[in-house]
Amino acid sequence: MTDTDPASVGKFDDVHHPAYSMGAAAEMLGVTPSFLRGLGEAGLVTPHRSDGGHRRYSRHQMELAGRARELVDEGMTLAAACRVVRAEDQLDVARRRINQLEDAAAQTVAQRSVGEDTEPHVR
Repeated sequence: MTDTDPASVGKFDDVHHPAYSMGAAAEMLGVTPSFLRGLGEAGLVTPHRSDGGHRRYSRHQMELAGRARELVDEGMTLAAACRVVRAEDQLDVARRRINQLEDAAAQTVAQRSVGEDTEPHVR
């Protein structure tokens, strides 16, 4: 049995961990490294740099790049695809936040209604 660093285990679940080299990312997405560099120049992704200066991409960045590739394949310019993907990503973040806030509000309402049922009523 091997010892596993507990800190490294969490990296497997972290969608923002820069796990993929440029070559691996390009191969997985079926694009060229220059396409990935173009996404960086357009501001869609900002790859992490390894100690040696190599670009490293996270799963989240890979998802954004994959979506950009789909849009480019459909005929959009790279710049337009990056704007669309950025907007889609922002909308996804906003929707998740709205869901969190709705859940928190529902919990607060439920807690208040339970508290109202147990408190004595004064008339």
